[in-house]
Amino acid sequence: MPDVFDPRAPMGEPAVRANEELPVVDVGPVAHGGHCVARLDGQVVFVRHALPGERVRIAVTERSKRFLRADAVDVLEPSPDRVAAPCPFAGTCGGCDFQHVSAEGQRRLLAHVVREQLQRLAGIDWDVEVEAVQPETLGWRTRVTYAVDASGRAGLRRHRDHTIVPIDFCRIAHRDARSVTAAQWSDGPVEAVVSSSGERLLVTDAEVPEEELDSLHGVVSRDGALRQGSGTLHEVVHGRMFHVTGSGFWQVHPRAAETLVDAVLAAAQVRPGDRVLDLYAGAGLFSAFLAEQAGPDGAVVSVEGARSGHEDARVNLADLANATAQRAPVEKALARGWLGSSADVVVLDPPRAGAKAAVAPIAALGARTVVYVACDPAALARDLKMFAEHGYDVRSLRAFALFPMTHHVECVAVLAPAER
Repeated sequence: MPDVFDPRAPMGEPAVRANEELPVVDVGPVAHGGHCVARLDGQVVFVRHALPGERVRIAVTERSKRFLRADAVDVLEPSPDRVAAPCPFAGTCGGCDFQHVSAEGQRRLLAHVVREQLQRLAGIDWDVEVEAVQPETLGWRTRVTYAVDASGRAGLRRHRDHTIVPIDFCRIAHRDARSVTAAQWSDGPVEAVVSSSGERLLVTDAEVPEEELDSLHGVVSRDGALRQGSGTLHEVVHGRMFHVTGSGFWQVHPRAAETLVDAVLAAAQVRPGDRVLDLYAGAGLFSAFLAEQAGPDGAVVSVEGARSGHEDARVNLADLANATAQRAPVEKALARGWLGSSADVVVLDPPRAGAKAAVAPIAALGARTVVYVACDPAALARDLKMFAEHGYDVRSLRAFALFPMTHHVECVAVLAPAER
């Protein structure tokens, strides 16, 4: 039999041979996390590198009492959505989940995941469509963190493994975030950051190779200390300049900021004179445009717990008299009443874990509209269930393919008080 791909094999070693010792499974639906569900002798198997409806031969990579994890190493009956992976490291490094899936197929998989999470965790039946942001699925990632192996080669880690896979370059990385893998490094990790204005920054404690220095805007250590040049990048959204320090939070897709600003503004429908809270606000991206909509008689409070994000927001909102930046953990600020007792509109963009502790106090503010920006559909679903328990229903939901080739998806949900 021909050799088949084995993602467990060290780079450069021959692939495992297909044989009857490797079991065959029929692949079921996609699940949250970049794998599909199958069964082997009655036990659930989470299979990577497969697609719903396929028949594949698998290599089991992990075992537990409740389920198995496995990789598809030979596709016996392929899905119509299967394509040749454009990256030679697909399946070996852990950075991508869907290199083997067409762009349209990826969006269908993501839509299924969001729909399933909403139904299972929140009891919400929603016909989800994931919107394409741009036709290209490669060369988009503007922030990439590379690991460095013992020989000084930069690469990416395997899925659920600390093993470093050396690569020539990352195919989903922005072209200006790729050169790190061509240099020799004394230590790692090394984060490459590229801004929309063309600036390039490295975040690392390692000595920077000479060939990397010429094209750099600056070098920052991992604790945020400036090592060379400028530690600030500049992002431009709808003609407005944003100041972002070091590896401070900013969306990794070059069109994400503009896409999400448009979605949030359309959802929030801020009126002149409104009082708006922008929670987990980062560098103040949404706050700036919300303040423009609220007008001189309105007020926007931008709340961020991280010092770097808060300091960036102060700079970015300095020209807006009706916007203030407050540094505080969102949950604490709400619980202690630091943000007042009411708001007309609340926007929140919490971390991947969601906003569980903030839901009840947000609902107590009585806002006519709550806009929830989510990077994790499971956390979103759990929080939407809690919002429903506190009197807020989902009125609309959009999803965006802002992380092509991966299982990640961004959602914008709009909530309003339930109709009595």
